[in-house]
Amino acid sequence: MRIGIWQKRSQQYFPDTVKTITNWFDEIIAYFDNRTTSGIVEGINNKLKLIKRSAYGFRDFENYKNRCLFTWHFNC
Repeated sequence: MRIGIWQKRSQQYFPDTVKTITNWFDEIIAYFDNRTTSGIVEGINNKLKLIKRSAYGFRDFENYKNRCLFTWHFNC
């Protein structure tokens, strides 16, 4: 494979990149096979984290849950 040749040639110049590609190779190939990503899930997780960061004034988990549900009800 050409990617393997590139990895061997570039190992000394880009070791972190080569390691990342090697570690995520199956997921990278799966994208090109299926054209699916986890982008939507990542976006939802990011939105929940933003709500959680601003949740210092919430009295309990029920308020946090309601805020999350309220956000998706009006933004979908």
